[in-house]
Amino acid sequence: MRKMILGLALCLVGGSMLIAAGGKMKGNVRVDGSSTVFPITEAVAEEFRSVAPKVRVTVGISGTGGGFKKFTVGETDINDASRPIKDKEQSVAAENGIEYIELPVAYDGLSVVINPANDFVDHLSIAELNELWKPESQVKTWKDLRPEWPDREIKLYGPGVDSGTFDYFTETVNGKSQVCRSDFTASEDDNVLVQGIEGDKDALGFFGFAYYLENKDQLKVVPIDGGNGPVAPSVTTINDGTYAPLSRPIFIYIAKAASERPEVRAFVDFYLDNAPQLVSEVGYVALPEAVYDAAKARFAAGVTGTVYGEGSKGKSLEALFAPANRT
Repeated sequence: MRKMILGLALCLVGGSMLIAAGGKMKGNVRVDGSSTVFPITEAVAEEFRSVAPKVRVTVGISGTGGGFKKFTVGETDINDASRPIKDKEQSVAAENGIEYIELPVAYDGLSVVINPANDFVDHLSIAELNELWKPESQVKTWKDLRPEWPDREIKLYGPGVDSGTFDYFTETVNGKSQVCRSDFTASEDDNVLVQGIEGDKDALGFFGFAYYLENKDQLKVVPIDGGNGPVAPSVTTINDGTYAPLSRPIFIYIAKAASERPEVRAFVDFYLDNAPQLVSEVGYVALPEAVYDAAKARFAAGVTGTVYGEGSKGKSLEALFAPANRT
C-alpha cells in the first residue's frame, strides 16, 4: 500500500527526475539522532531505496543529543532531532566548521502512558507531572500523588538524557531542560520503555506519540490537563494545538557540505516531497503544506543556521520558517 501511495506521490512531485537518475546514483547517506524521528526517516529511507537502490542510507538511534555529538564534528550527514539545536551544540559545530540546514518534518505529541491494568488514573495535570518528576520529588507511591489513589510504589520509565524527548519533557514539566529526578528506568530505545510499562501494573512513562500508537493495545494513554481540562493526544489535538503543552515539531538537520553531494540532496528532496504521506503512515502529524513548502525553499536555497533563539518563543512554524527568515 505504501509503495502505491509513494508511486503516485513521486509522479506528482517531480519524482520522475529522481527515478531517471536514481538507478545510476551511488553513495552513502549517514543519518543518526532521535529515536522519535527515527520511524519517519527509516520509512523515507526504505522508499528511497526503491528509486535509488545503489545509494546506501544508514539510520542510527543515538538520541538527539548523542546524534548532535556526531553531527557537529562531521561524523554524519543528517541528524534527526526532536528539539532545536542547543547553543552549546551550535558552538561545537562552528568550531568544527560545520554549517547546517534546519528543517521541520512533522508534529509529535509526548504521550504519558500507564499499564492497561491501571483503572484509577483518569488524567494528570502538568502540576502533578512536576510533583512526580522534579528532582526533589517526594512522590514514591500513587497515594503520594493523590490521597484517594492506592498506596503502591510508582515505577517510572523515560528516555535517556541524550534524548530530545527528555529535554522537551523536562523543560516543559520542570521548567528547565535536563532537570529531573534520577530514580527512573531510562533508555534511548523506546521499545525498552514500552516493554517495561507493559510488564508492570504500577508503571508510568513517557515517549513520542507514534510509539504509543504502535503499542496502544499494550498501553493506556493518560489525558493531560495543561490548564484547560484533560486532553488526550491524537492527530487532531496535536495538530490543532489543544494537546498543550506536550506537543512539538520535530526536525532533521543537514550538514551544508553534505547537502552538496547528489545522493544527500536527492534523499532530502525525496524526504520533503513524501513526508506528508509517510509522516501520517508511521503515526505522526503532518505539517501544514505551507511549512513543507517553506522547508523545501530553505533547503533549495541552502539557508543555514537555526530559526530558534531570541524572539522565537511562541511563534508558529509558518512564521519561523517564512521566506523573510532566510538569511
